[in-house]
Amino acid sequence: MTADSERRHRANAACACDTNTRKAVAVDPEIKTANRLRRIEGQIRGLQKMVEDDRYCPDIITQVASVQEALRGVARNLMRNHLHHCAAKALRSGKKQEAQAMYDELLELIYAHLR
Repeated sequence: MTADSERRHRANAACACDTNTRKAVAVDPEIKTANRLRRIEGQIRGLQKMVEDDRYCPDIITQVASVQEALRGVARNLMRNHLHHCAAKALRSGKKQEAQAMYDELLELIYAHLR
């Protein structure tokens, strides 16, 4: 598959929850109310202050690892939600093209985040 055809194929892999706006309709309330991203934002500001204050490099690296793990947690929750709602709907739709586009989207997400 060429790069152009891959891009066109991805464009057709819209979220099955609302294919007109590519917007998830059924995001679990826990994901929205957990305030995880706000906490991560605070951690990032703390990292910035640590660098400005010339803190010990290993301490900063430890905090960077903490932020990365927190972001991975957010991504895991979003992936779980996407699989539960959007992907399941596309795969059960009975529409071969929609299901194939969702398989491709999921594989691309997995490959991109295995690094």
